Formats: sequence, structure tokens, C-alpha cells
Amino acid sequence: MFLFLSKLLPLFIYPLGLACLLLIVALVMLWKRPRIAAGAIAIALIYLLAASNGWVATQLVRSLEWQNLPQGELPSADAIVVLGGSTLSQMPPRPWVEVLDEGDRVLYAAKLYREGKAPKVILSGGRIDWRMSGPSESNDMAILLESMGVPQSALLQDPTSLNTYENAVNVRQIMATQGIRRVLLVTSAFHMPRSLRIFQKLGIEAIAAPTDFSVTDASIRELKSTVEGTVLNIIPDVEKLRRTTRVLKEYVGIVIYWLKGWI
Repeated sequence: MFLFLSKLLPLFIYPLGLACLLLIVALVMLWKRPRIAAGAIAIALIYLLAASNGWVATQLVRSLEWQNLPQGELPSADAIVVLGGSTLSQMPPRPWVEVLDEGDRVLYAAKLYREGKAPKVILSGGRIDWRMSGPSESNDMAILLESMGVPQSALLQDPTSLNTYENAVNVRQIMATQGIRRVLLVTSAFHMPRSLRIFQKLGIEAIAAPTDFSVTDASIRELKSTVEGTVLNIIPDVEKLRRTTRVLKEYVGIVIYWLKGWI
């Protein structure tokens, strides 16, 4: 139930969900309380305009992504841990395992392995039955990594975890059985602050190896570079709205995990 509610309830504070709620309030109040209706519409409009603004989206994403930037070359470790949330299983009509935007996690893990950063790769991620069907995410990632030259003997799987906290708990168990002491933690940059705190809270020696960056030095400069860029950043855009929503989702997750004592 906690897993379901943790996915459902935050939807009503994200830009699209809250705006829809406010518009429903406006419809109900339109004839008897027009001022309340007008206020609800105004708040919904302002929230959507702000959330889909280029400057707002970029600064919010940056506030998470740039928290754990590696200082110089990553050190070697006993294993590379890759968190799930990046794949779609091979289900008709898909010809093979497919990746989401977060698929950079798998690519980066393969790169680190081939550079000799660690002899083992721990893949952590199950599959929520009521959300997506198919094999576990750890299995999907294993298929992708093997196709990129990582031998099956180097792969360890946690196919049951359904959230970031369970990722960390199950990885700690694998580390204990395999005698692994230090890991490189690979996940999306916006997800790294919460993930790293959870691993450290459990006493795991984890080194941040973020990937899947949305905000770069160049994108920061582009915000102020041209008149055309300025106009496009002001105009509402669904991609910017999506990026803002992802950040809000992560901050909500940080608060919930803090309340539960997981970070």
C-alpha cells in the first residue's frame, strides 16, 4: 500500500495534477463562487506557466544534478552498482529490450567496467506488477550489458527491489555475501542526492558516479545568449514541464524518505 500511495498522492501536487484539481474546483464554484473559481484558474495558470518556463526548469534540475559532481577521475572500487528505472522489457511489438532517458545508467556502467574501474557490476531493480509487466529491470540491464561486452560472470543481480531504499538494502546484502566493500554508485544525476544518502545511511561506502545529465555548462549559457533563446524559454513547453515535474518528484521523494528515516 505504501508503494502505491507513494506513487499516487504526489501526482496531485505536480504541475499537471494540481492544475487539473484547481480547474475542477473552478468548475464547481463557477456559478455560486465566481471569485474562488477565478482564483483557482489564476493559480493553475501561474503554476503551469512557471513550471514550463525554461529558466525555472533548468535551475530546478541543476539544483539536484550538480550536487555530486565527481572531482577528477573516479577511483577504482570493488563493484559498480547500477540502479534500475531505465529499461523496458522485450514485450511485443518491441524487438528487444529498450531504454528510457535514464538508459545512460547502463551505458555508463559498461564504460566504467571496460575501463577497469571494478571487476563486478551489481544490477538492482525489480518490476512493479501493476505498473509494467515483464522480467525484472536487473535482467533487462544484464541483457544490455552483455551485448556491450560485459561477461555474465561479472554480473550480480537484485531482481526484487521496488524502490531506491530497497535497492540499497538488497545491494548491501549482495556486498556482504560477495565480500565487496566499496562501490561506484551509478544512477541519473538528478536521482543521485537521494540515492547516495540512502546508501551512506546504511553504512555502504559508495562513491557517486552520476550520469544522464540534463543541464550542462552550455545549456546554462544558452539561457541568456540570444533573443531567440530567451523567447523560447518564456513560451510554455511540455518538455520543460516534464523536467520540472521530475525534479519535484525527486524532492517529494527526499522528504518522504527523510520522514521515514531512510536518509
